[in-house]
Amino acid sequence: MSKEIENHSNLNPSNNEPFSSVMARHVSRRDIMRGGLSLAALGMLGGFGGLNMARAQESGAQKTPLALAFESLRGSRTDAVVVPEGYTAQVLIPWGTPLDEKGPTWHHEQEMTAETQARSVGMHHDGMHAFPLGKDNASRDFLLALNNEYIDQKALWAPRGGPTNADAGQRPADEVRTEINAHGVTIVRVRKQEDGHWVHVLGDAHNRRFTSATPMDLAGPVAGSDYVRTRYSADGTRTRGTNNNCANGFTPWGTYLTCEENWPEVFVNRGELNIDDARLGLPTERGRYGWETAAGTDGEREDEFARFDVTPQGEEPRNDYRNETRTFGYVVEIDPYAGQSRAVKRTALGRFRHEGCWPGKLTAGEPVVFYSGHDSRNEYIYKFVSDAKWDPTDANRPGEGYDRLALGAKYMDQGTLYVARFNADGSGEWLPLEPDARVADGRTLAQALSLAEDDRAGVIVHTCDAADLLGATPMDRPEWGTVDPVSGEVYMTLTNNADRTAENTQPTYTHGGDIDAAGAGYATAPTNAANPRADNESGQILRWRERGDDVTRFDWEVFVFGAAADDTTNLSGLTEHNQFASPDGLWYDARGDGQGILWIETDNGYDGVAEQTNDQVLAVVPNALSHDSGQASVVDAGNQQHLKRFAVGPNGCEVTGIFATPDKTALFINIQHPGNWPANPDAATQDATRAAADNVRPRAATVVIQKDDGGQVGV
Repeated sequence: MSKEIENHSNLNPSNNEPFSSVMARHVSRRDIMRGGLSLAALGMLGGFGGLNMARAQESGAQKTPLALAFESLRGSRTDAVVVPEGYTAQVLIPWGTPLDEKGPTWHHEQEMTAETQARSVGMHHDGMHAFPLGKDNASRDFLLALNNEYIDQKALWAPRGGPTNADAGQRPADEVRTEINAHGVTIVRVRKQEDGHWVHVLGDAHNRRFTSATPMDLAGPVAGSDYVRTRYSADGTRTRGTNNNCANGFTPWGTYLTCEENWPEVFVNRGELNIDDARLGLPTERGRYGWETAAGTDGEREDEFARFDVTPQGEEPRNDYRNETRTFGYVVEIDPYAGQSRAVKRTALGRFRHEGCWPGKLTAGEPVVFYSGHDSRNEYIYKFVSDAKWDPTDANRPGEGYDRLALGAKYMDQGTLYVARFNADGSGEWLPLEPDARVADGRTLAQALSLAEDDRAGVIVHTCDAADLLGATPMDRPEWGTVDPVSGEVYMTLTNNADRTAENTQPTYTHGGDIDAAGAGYATAPTNAANPRADNESGQILRWRERGDDVTRFDWEVFVFGAAADDTTNLSGLTEHNQFASPDGLWYDARGDGQGILWIETDNGYDGVAEQTNDQVLAVVPNALSHDSGQASVVDAGNQQHLKRFAVGPNGCEVTGIFATPDKTALFINIQHPGNWPANPDAATQDATRAAADNVRPRAATVVIQKDDGGQVGV
C-alpha cells in the first residue's frame, strides 16, 4: 500500500510467533557458519544455503552473469525523475488522459465530472502489466492494464478548492461518483512511434475503465453462498466495483489480475462488526471518503451510495448491505482483450488485503501456483495451488478469440489455499486452509471457526482468522512478490513494521491473546539480533524455493535488508550509492539463459534514507551474488556493490508498477502521488526528467525509460 494511505490500526491481532523471532534464530544459526563450518555442513543443516549451492550447480550459475552497465545514481531530492547517463524518461498516460474522442482534452484547470473521469485514465497509478496484440510487434504495440489505487482529493478537486465536506457532513453525489470513477483499473492501448516516442491510442476499442461501481461476477467457493447475499444480488453471485487496487498479477492464459488491498476503509459499519470485518479493520464511524453519506440524495441509482454503509438495517441480508464487504478482498480477473467481458472475483485465492498475486514457475502437467501477501503489519504470505494441471495449449494466443475467463475458472476456482510458516532453520511449511485442517488443540479449522464441517466458503471469508489458528508466521507487511521463471525462486518484499518493540520486551495482545479463538492475538512483537530495529522502518526482501514435489515445504533466506548506510543495523552493508528503505515494488526481469535482473522499488517513509534521496528503483543480478559467507543476507558487505540505484522519482512520490517490453528496450514504471510533477501540467507526454518552474497540479503517470542508443535497459 502507499504510505499516503497506510492505516496504523491495520495489524494482525494473532499471537503467533513473529518473523522477528524466527529471524533471530535463523541468523544466529548462520553466525555459526562464520566459525568455519563447511558448505557441505551448511547443506546438512537443511537451510537455504546448501540448497542455493545445489541450485547454482544445476542451473549453470558458473556462467558469466549479466553485468549492470550503468553507474549507480547519487540520491536525488528534486521535482523530476532522474535516470542514468545515456537514458531518457518519458511521461505517458498521466491521470485524466482521455481514452476516447468524446471526452474533453485535459487541461490543468479542468474540473472532473463523473462521466469525464469514467472515460479517462484513473488516479494514482500502481501495479500494471502489458498484453501483446500480436507476436511480431509485442515490444511496440500492446494493451497496458493499470491499477488506479486511490485518490488525492486535493488534486482531484483543485478547481473547487478541495472536496466538499471531506471529514464531516453529507458529501455531494456528483463528487462521490467522480471519486468512485477515479478508482479501479485502466485498460489502454499504447504504441511506440518511429521516433521512439510512446503515445496512447485514443479511441481504441480495447480502451476501458473498471471502477468502484462496475458490475462484476463472483466465482469460486464464496460465490452463491449466504455470506455474499445482498439487496443488489439476492443469489450472491454479483457485486459492484473493485477498490484500492495496489499491486497486480497476470495469468499464463492472458488475463490481468488486480488485487483489492485497502478496500475496508471505504465502508462503514456503525453497529456490531462481524469477526472477519473487525479482523480486517472496517471503520465504525465514517468511511475514508464519506461515500456513504451521499445515500438518499436526489438521483441515487440502485443504492449506489447506500451500499457503502454495511450496518444491518433489514430483517435479513437480502434486505440491506451487511454482506457487501464480503464481496471485497479478492483477486479480480480481467480479460483485457474482450472489451465487453465482466471482471470476475476469484474467491478461492483468499479474502484479505491482497497486495498482489504472482504466478509461480509454470510446468506442463503440474498445478498452477499463485503467491500473494497480506499488506498489514504482522500479516501473512499465502499461495494457491490449482486442482487443474497446466496444459500448454491454454497459453495466451494474442489476437485469437477464445474464452480466457473460462480458463480462469478452470485454474482459479478449484484448488487449495495455503499460508506460510517460516522456521528458524531456514525451512518453511505451507499450511492448508481447509475445513478439516487441524489447529493446535486438535480441533478442525471448521470447528475452531464455528463453521459447518464442509464450509469452504466460510474458511475463505475468514481467511485471516484461519491463518491465525493454523499458526502461520506474522511478517513485516508482505507487499510485492515476483518469481524467477526458470529456477522457480520467489522473492517478496517485507516493507516495514511499526509494531516491532525493543529486544526482550513483552508482546502486547488484543482480544485477550487467546490463540484458540478467532480474532485473537497480539498487537506488537519484540525485535532481536537479526531484525534488531525497534519500529522496523527499513524492511527486507525474502527469497524462497519450493522443495521438489512436496507442495507443503519450502526453504528460505533473506535476500537483502533495507537500511541507511550509517545505520548500526545495516545488515547488508549498503552504502550511500544504494541505501534504501521500505522495499515495495518488485519484478524479476528474465533475460534468458537462466539469468535476469531483480528490480526493486521503494515507498520510503524512513528519515534515515528519505533525507538523502526520494523513492527509487534499484537493480541487482541475483546470479552475480554468491552466498557462502554465512552472513545475514545474500546481499552483504562483500558483494553489495552489485546492487545499484537505477532511477529516482520526484519529490513526494512513490515509485511503483514495473515491467519491460519483451525486447527489453523499454522499462515502464509508475510515479504515484508526486508533489509537484510533471513539469507541464497539460501535456499527455513530455520529458519526465524536467522539473516544473512553478507549482503545478500534480498527476500520477506512467514513465517509460529507454536507452539513447536503443539498446536493452540495464545492461
